[in-house]
Amino acid sequence: MNTNTFEAAMRIETDENFANRWWVLALRGLFAYLFGLVAFFWPGVTMLSLVLVFAAYSLVDGALWIYAAVKSSRSGQSWRLTLLNGLLGIAVGILAVVWPAITVAAFVLLVAVWSLVTGWLMLVAAIRSKRRTPGRGWRIFGAIVSIIFAGLLLIAPFVGALVLTWWLGAWAVVFGTALMFLAFRLRSARVSRGSSAGTTQP
Repeated sequence: MNTNTFEAAMRIETDENFANRWWVLALRGLFAYLFGLVAFFWPGVTMLSLVLVFAAYSLVDGALWIYAAVKSSRSGQSWRLTLLNGLLGIAVGILAVVWPAITVAAFVLLVAVWSLVTGWLMLVAAIRSKRRTPGRGWRIFGAIVSIIFAGLLLIAPFVGALVLTWWLGAWAVVFGTALMFLAFRLRSARVSRGSSAGTTQP
């Protein structure tokens, strides 16, 4: 097998892995969406409450990615970027929990780094996939949203807690919606492939 054929096989394997874990993306999107609603419509939020809510979301998000990575490794599929994403989410969640007196600026920096790295990993996975992969555009859109959000936080690190809450809420709602659309786009494509395979069998 030459290098080009091997790379094509790896892309197909990654795409199949992504489609088979569509429900993980759906859960991630749902939790992000709910977190966004809580943050966006919680005008009297304190800094400590915001940190704890974000920590809970980050821990759940990281756990879902780690689960997907473990399942992928057991089936011989690509898993390293997925595991890295999950470990990052767990680390950020733990850091937020054990640092209760975190300042607004420090929390903004923490969220910005997390959003930037997760967006970059998602973008890399999307670029490595085949151009006609179902949901590829949603993956790229979600990644760009995260990267832009990180850039906004880095440009204005001294925003107040209320403004930060609105920003987090808006990002989480948009990002969560994108993930849910992506998940069900992958699910529909997977069902269609299964139906086509069934009809071609003698």
